[in-house]
Amino acid sequence: MKLELTARTAAGGRPTLAALLREHGKVTWSRAQTLCQRGKVTVDGEVVTDPARRVRAGARVEVDERRPTPRPETVPIAFEDAHVVVVDKPSGISSVPYEKREGDTAMDAIRDAWRQEGRRATEAALHVVHRIDKETSGLLAFAKTKLAERKLQALFRAHDVERTYLCVAHGRVGDRRIETRLVEDRGDGLRGTTRAPKGGKRAVTHVRALEALPDTTLLEVRLETGKTHQIRIHLAEQGHPLVGERVYIRDYARRREPIPCPRLLLHAATLAFAHPITGVRVALESPLPEAFSAALRSLRARPEAPPPPRSPAATASAPRRRPR
Repeated sequence: MKLELTARTAAGGRPTLAALLREHGKVTWSRAQTLCQRGKVTVDGEVVTDPARRVRAGARVEVDERRPTPRPETVPIAFEDAHVVVVDKPSGISSVPYEKREGDTAMDAIRDAWRQEGRRATEAALHVVHRIDKETSGLLAFAKTKLAERKLQALFRAHDVERTYLCVAHGRVGDRRIETRLVEDRGDGLRGTTRAPKGGKRAVTHVRALEALPDTTLLEVRLETGKTHQIRIHLAEQGHPLVGERVYIRDYARRREPIPCPRLLLHAATLAFAHPITGVRVALESPLPEAFSAALRSLRARPEAPPPPRSPAATASAPRRRPR
């Protein structure tokens, strides 16, 4: 797709880049986000990767899918020794390649960092011990030796690795413990909870509310188990999908309009484990990325939305109170 347009001021003020692409390019919000994040959109000649950016009237917006995708920023290494390496992965890159030719993953970023230090990039092996979602940022560990891989994987299986996440969910969310059994297909093509008593895999999530925001809640989440998309599924099934969610949002979107956000507001903030070789405790923290912090500031300043109107049927069936 190749598109050129001139932004016009909407009645409600300056439109977002995603709104322009949806209106003039006839694309969905998720497609607009993807085009921006992959560097396919320019505003007045400047590549803009934030679909929520406001566009002034008269700005020249161009979409060109042939434009090369920019390489991600250097991924910081949070910890490294002869056996383990932990990176602070940004949102938007995969932990490992999921397709044969997929590049720019966290594993590639580690080797790029080694090259910049003058080290041989393929000198040490990298073994996967856990993953975090592509759209999730934060701490991600790899083993550099087979012995470290076996022992770290054993720690993860035994739930002896401490992991906490920061996230923002729609609505008012209180402290809770969520336990379900997760399956790859709950019946509609999505991962989710099964009601079969012996089906699926046990998943336990501990949720603590940190701050009530207008229409959302900032949460600290501790994983007792670590299943694929566990936090996203558990909160969505409780009626509180994460802000920026693109997959587990259908049920919520039938009732209310999700809050738009240029990224998934989920961040792997802490990681702690006994070193697989020395046994010494390794405890790491990752600060919120600027894009997450900017979204949080925007949510704090957001006016509280009015509650959705009650349907006529619900109003008619509601019991009347006697006047006192």
